[in-house]
Amino acid sequence: MPPPFQRLLDDLGATVLRFLAASVGPVDADDCFQETVIAALRTYPRLSHSENLRGWLLTIAHRKALDHHRARGRRAVPVAEPDAGHADPEPPRDDGLWTAVEDLPPKQRGAVLLRFVGDMSHREIAAALGSSEEAARRALADGLAKLRKEWTPA
Repeated sequence: MPPPFQRLLDDLGATVLRFLAASVGPVDADDCFQETVIAALRTYPRLSHSENLRGWLLTIAHRKALDHHRARGRRAVPVAEPDAGHADPEPPRDDGLWTAVEDLPPKQRGAVLLRFVGDMSHREIAAALGSSEEAARRALADGLAKLRKEWTPA
């Protein structure tokens, strides 16, 4: 029997929010977190086991992050430049590593984020991505290889 939903959120909410912040950025993380919680709350009463609630919740968050990235590609782009005095400042970013992670293909990006932000095992990553454990290992290895190639001095 799963624990009360509020206890699940108290225990795992910060982890899910960190994962989403790394996946979609700090500006959109709250919206994705809210969508994740609503989706989880809808299906929570039908759960038959509570063996891996962390993986289950991070899988939902991963799918909401993918939805966010897909939706971003369909949004309209403004034609005229906004007035510089009225533009919101861009949130501070690090040295570009997270941008490089965001530029990875979806499976590789998901594998890297689930491994290093979600601290998930290869088996949990495979379940979250809907693939085999070997495919999850390959996606993670390929993603890390691309990042190393960009971030390792020549």
